[in-house]
Amino acid sequence: MAALDLQEQEQLETLKAWWKDNANWILATLLIVVVVMGGWRGWQYYQNKQTTEAAILYQQFVEQLASNDAKRVNDAAAAVMDKYAATPYASRAALIAAQVNEFGKDTLRAKSQLQWVIEHAKEDGLKSVASLRMASLLLDEKDYAAALKLLETVHAASFDGLYADLKGDVLNAQGKTAEAKAAYQLAYEKLDAKSAYRNLVQMKLDTFGATK
Repeated sequence: MAALDLQEQEQLETLKAWWKDNANWILATLLIVVVVMGGWRGWQYYQNKQTTEAAILYQQFVEQLASNDAKRVNDAAAAVMDKYAATPYASRAALIAAQVNEFGKDTLRAKSQLQWVIEHAKEDGLKSVASLRMASLLLDEKDYAAALKLLETVHAASFDGLYADLKGDVLNAQGKTAEAKAAYQLAYEKLDAKSAYRNLVQMKLDTFGATK
């Protein structure tokens, strides 16, 4: 039994290392999907002069992404956020800029932009992504209480699986094994059966010897 426990612990440590290296890329992909899916709907809903101008400024922001210059990206995002906060483009610019800052290890700026989205976005999907990313950063900072509080907030139902999975990560980091298992089990049940992300949750459950 001791040998089995050691093997499970080694598997868990390997999984944690893999997740640490890949989590941002996985969730970055999620962010892009949400932004693309919501873009056209946002354009249709806000077809007016102000949003047309915001769209032009947003395009300029997108062009700055190719520069790989965080300052230019942040300045361009700030321009959209400051001048057209009520449009869907502002929240998208803030979310993407936050992702750039996360990769650049500027966590403080990233958190500020994510908080802006949480407070200003009109679309539930964008708020849900921002809250999920914020909770992930809080987990990295070992601010477990704040991360859990954020994961308990109301979010779009389509994010239930992702929220439960991250909650499991937080609880696991706290050493709350039983609660972590329950969260991972819920995540597994909520995620689409064809989702590759679901396989990751299954790996986590397997390290705990949980049944699906």
